Amino acid sequence: MRLNILIGGRAGQGINIISEIVSKTITSQGYFIFNYRDYPSLIRGGHNFNILSISDEKIESHESKLDGIVAMDQDTIDIHKKELKKDGFIIDSKRFIDLKKDINLALSGALIKILGSDKKILIQEIKKKFNNKNSLEAVEKGYINQKDKFKLKRLKNKLEIMSGSRAIAKGAINSKINIYFAYPMTPSTGVLHELASKQIENNYLVFQNENEIAVANAALGASFSGAKVMIGTSGGGFDLMTESLSLQGITELPLVVYLASRKGPGTGIPTYTSQEDLNLALRGGHGEFPRVVIAPGNPVESIEKTNEAFYLSQKFNSLSIILSDKHLAESEFSSNEKIKNPLKIETKRKIPGKIIVKNSGYEHDEFGNTTENATIAIKNAEKRIEKYKLIKKECKKFEMIKIHGKKNSKNLIIGWGSTRGAIIDAIKDLDFKFLQVIYLKPLSDEIKKEIQKAKKIILVENNLTGQLGRLIREKTGIKIKNRILKYDGRPFYSNDLKDEILKIK
Repeated sequence: MRLNILIGGRAGQGINIISEIVSKTITSQGYFIFNYRDYPSLIRGGHNFNILSISDEKIESHESKLDGIVAMDQDTIDIHKKELKKDGFIIDSKRFIDLKKDINLALSGALIKILGSDKKILIQEIKKKFNNKNSLEAVEKGYINQKDKFKLKRLKNKLEIMSGSRAIAKGAINSKINIYFAYPMTPSTGVLHELASKQIENNYLVFQNENEIAVANAALGASFSGAKVMIGTSGGGFDLMTESLSLQGITELPLVVYLASRKGPGTGIPTYTSQEDLNLALRGGHGEFPRVVIAPGNPVESIEKTNEAFYLSQKFNSLSIILSDKHLAESEFSSNEKIKNPLKIETKRKIPGKIIVKNSGYEHDEFGNTTENATIAIKNAEKRIEKYKLIKKECKKFEMIKIHGKKNSKNLIIGWGSTRGAIIDAIKDLDFKFLQVIYLKPLSDEIKKEIQKAKKIILVENNLTGQLGRLIREKTGIKIKNRILKYDGRPFYSNDLKDEILKIK
């Protein structure tokens, strides 16, 4: 069983509230959900919508064909009715116009009734969030206004809902973060908000600097003093940080960076998604120095891989970049996956105050004294690059890749990051296996082996140029000819992706 329900209207009408309340109600009954958010960069107005996918099996994507539409305005119906299945339903807010600001709560009640879900759970969720007479009356009015269309019986699954942003924050907390520096920039801001809300109970500091340059420089100063530090930004902010990232390279101060991609160069389409910043993450900064680039594909991986990023950064006094995007950051997943126990992360370097320490952004000798000596310059350059070999060896302890689907299949799909969910859902009943690349730097040697075993290979990415494909060709010499690329700022619909896969002979 799988349902896809679009909830739409204008910004400020409470669309996310409907999705949140219904998601929690449905999940409490043991059903998996995936909630996709689509909105323009307008504070108020514009056409906004969520697609809430519901299933009795694990899902990590949404589909383009709709079983229902919940409309806060007429535009939602006009724009999306062509996507509605023949037997699909529409819940129109016009019938609840007298409720004014509580219309969204009435629509929540109406949707729960159509789904045949448990009203008692819905009421509990409403009481947790609002707990006032008007809210409860609105929910009741919506509920009695509809008839059952589906019968969602209680399942035994015990599930947790989490977004990519909340997961990254949890991974940082599990790593015993001391300080998080950031300047707000969609879609990385979700991590800033999440960490800020939990800093007192978990004993760390969140600080919003005046700009991204200050973020990176303050982070290196804090790292020099012995703090476990993470910073967060999106593409344009990362550009401003690149000089400081090179400073990290020569000072060898541990630093974790959260980079959440959005669509396009410049300001681009700031509230939409892409995988266009892979090249930036791999190569941003001047000079030659080691780094790790990790791209989780769902919230569970986001928790675990953030922890690994901290571990590698502290162990090797290096740069770790966690690469995400708007789709993963802001979508909500329900899961029953068990999260691995966090790695123990220790700071082993010399700390100012305990010993006299000098560091420099210039080339320097082992005592931190500035030098232009050619012999020392050669030694230091080789030391930094040799460190990369040690990092790669250490990374082999972790899941650098994952294989999904039919593991003996000769048909191979390759993807990374947020494409994970759509690919997994698309190939459920196909003779394909999916090679998910998680560590993008260093790149696993197993990738070449998997490609050599396959007869048909398809690359799936949310960018125009197939950046992972180019990276694989650079490292293995293998060119992947079959490519499914999407670069309009929207993620893949799993059913549409399945159709595209089947077209490739």
